[in-house]
Amino acid sequence: MIVRLGWNDARSLASASDNRHASRRGPDLRRMDEPMSPVSVSLLTICGLEELASHNARGVTHVLSILDPDWPEPDVFQAYDPHHRTTLRFHDVIDPAPGLILPDIGHVEAVLTFGRALAGDAASGERHLLVHCHMGLSRSTAAMLALLAQARPQEDAEELFDRLRTIRPQAWPNLRMVAFADDLLGRGGRLTAALGRHYACQLAARPDLAGPLRRAGRGREVDMGLGLKGR
Repeated sequence: MIVRLGWNDARSLASASDNRHASRRGPDLRRMDEPMSPVSVSLLTICGLEELASHNARGVTHVLSILDPDWPEPDVFQAYDPHHRTTLRFHDVIDPAPGLILPDIGHVEAVLTFGRALAGDAASGERHLLVHCHMGLSRSTAAMLALLAQARPQEDAEELFDRLRTIRPQAWPNLRMVAFADDLLGRGGRLTAALGRHYACQLAARPDLAGPLRRAGRGREVDMGLGLKGR
């Protein structure tokens, strides 16, 4: 049986390297999947729902929200400065289960469409991108990875994961979303292979994460990481 990641399990994962109420200066998004002028996205932030209030005065200009289908709209955005926001709704799962909506290729296409729009908007000045899901661990980190890969088509997958870990050290990107991004961006399986090495790195640092992840139906991801651990 596949179950969603429980709140306590998610907190356990987040504690791997909690950067709650903080964001790090991330890389500029320089290119999308077609040539265009350089743009300036000077801050990249990934967070969970509980952290959103800490970013309301930080000049966020673009938000990508990823929420469960039945989750209410977060009221916190009313306190933000004017910003562009796109909301996607699906569950944080990687295999089919009754009552759950899987991330599909259309959702990842929507993430990349958001990235192209961001590139156009950012040409007019400094921008701060915030991507969030419920805990800032899986769906949001997969989305940010897709945006980074789209913006830097010549950059090696390992470098992209280094950038992702700089922004959100506890990242555990959703395998299904990364696989779709890999295909859509023509990465030839390299993003997915690097994801396995990323899982291995996270499990080496926190072997206790394997249990909560398996309980959440994410055993395939754990097995990917354990298969590469120590290599």
